[in-house]
Amino acid sequence: MSNEWLSVNEASKLSGYHPEYIRRLIRDGEIEAKKFSIVWQVRSQSLLDYLDAAKSKEDKRFTPKTKKRV
Repeated sequence: MSNEWLSVNEASKLSGYHPEYIRRLIRDGEIEAKKFSIVWQVRSQSLLDYLDAAKSKEDKRFTPKTKKRV
């Protein structure tokens, strides 16, 4: 998966982050991405590295927000 490219929506589903937050990470240079025409593609390994770093931080603002309804 290290050289795979994901759409913003695929990255969102994989990470649990909102697509707009993925775009923000791209703009801020937090994850590696390229723009092909009008579509952003995220390098999967870059996203996984970011997720690992976010999980290791004690600050919960950086972890994915998922809510399950009961």
